[in-house]
Amino acid sequence: MTDLDRLDHVARIQQAWARERPDLDVAPLGVIGRLHRLAGHLTDRLLIVYRRYGLGEGEFDVLASLRRAGPPFERAPGELAAYTMVTTGAMTKRIDRLERGGLVTRRPSERDGRARVVALTDAGRELIDEAFAEHTRNERRLLDCLTPEEAAQLERLLVTWLACFESPRPPRDEPGA
Repeated sequence: MTDLDRLDHVARIQQAWARERPDLDVAPLGVIGRLHRLAGHLTDRLLIVYRRYGLGEGEFDVLASLRRAGPPFERAPGELAAYTMVTTGAMTKRIDRLERGGLVTRRPSERDGRARVVALTDAGRELIDEAFAEHTRNERRLLDCLTPEEAAQLERLLVTWLACFESPRPPRDEPGA
């Protein structure tokens, strides 16, 4: 076995770029490339569970958002779009599919008759409760290749890094940062 055989896919790419473009810093490829590959593997394994319940990722997200709203398990379509980070047009398509499947209903809002509300049906609640329980077990399995300490450390790092993109925070080189 050669040294190249011991390298993972991303390390081989880094090595090739370092050879071809020694003037560039290819170190970030090590993190970004591995995260990108890992995201693909994780998505594939998460979708397996969703499909068992006849759901796509988007439908699972809608049902989960409604379920965690608590009784009466409903939200306005715009809220659902914001919670699941999709356009209102994409949300409408998801709601249509879920409504055809008997998992959600739409009705006028009690507070504003012009507005609509999307609510879980009993069948939708049963389905998401069962699917989410399996989803959490699946996520546990996906993390099992890390020790609890490694998983906690990774979570802390990801929280810090994600905050750079999703929350207002002064850059590290600014005073008070």
